[in-house]
Amino acid sequence: MSNIAVVTRADARGMITLRGDLGSAKIKKAVKAATGQKMPVSGQFLGDGTQGVAWMSPDELLLIVPYDSVGTSIEGLNKALVKTHFLTVDVSDARAVFTVSGDGARDVLARLCPVDLHPDSFGVGQARRTRLAQIAAAFWMHEGGLDVVCFRSVADYAHGVLTRAATTGDKTGFFA
Repeated sequence: MSNIAVVTRADARGMITLRGDLGSAKIKKAVKAATGQKMPVSGQFLGDGTQGVAWMSPDELLLIVPYDSVGTSIEGLNKALVKTHFLTVDVSDARAVFTVSGDGARDVLARLCPVDLHPDSFGVGQARRTRLAQIAAAFWMHEGGLDVVCFRSVADYAHGVLTRAATTGDKTGFFA
């Protein structure tokens, strides 16, 4: 048996769900202040592993900030969005993050998710919210592979299916 990719559990990351009118100038400005990134479009992730923003739905973003600055970031968002209809929630401790790296990283996710991961269809900076085997998950591609986010309550299951999908009897993959 050989591995086509490496699955690692990432260090704790600060994660904030922000819901509201994503077309609002106030929300766009607040996202930029919190993450250093502009407003993503549908299916996009902007940033790196320590700070960024993922489009999750027409009225929802996932903000990635340093773990120890979540409280300060939420305070800043709340202050910037006064008199705006919005919701901010610290979801850092409710989520687990895995990084899938290596030549077969796409193959690992393709085995578990109903998403077209061909290089012509999915590339760096793109994100999806979908199913990972039997659980809800989101993932985005970066230069080093893919980051996968799921509920912490199913983290052991997610790690198991990701690890099994990264193990194969040969090095053949969908995108080889």
